[in-house]
Amino acid sequence: MPPVINFEKCIQCQICADICPVSVFSLPKKEKTYPNIKFPDECWHCNACVLDCPKEAIELRIPLNYNMLHIDAAELNNKEN
Repeated sequence: MPPVINFEKCIQCQICADICPVSVFSLPKKEKTYPNIKFPDECWHCNACVLDCPKEAIELRIPLNYNMLHIDAAELNNKEN
């Protein structure tokens, strides 16, 4: 799922596009415009754009399978009594 930009908070600094390691965002040729999400399926959900946004205008919608807790099945058999 792609990042979501809150255009009410966004100050058009374009830091999100500069910091994104996989270039999910594209920058319009005009300066001081909102970044576009050009490649939404390429998002790694690394949170770099969220952490570096000075106005907290970006949020990530993390897919459910990314939120699943990993449990090693071998650990389930080693219960302490």
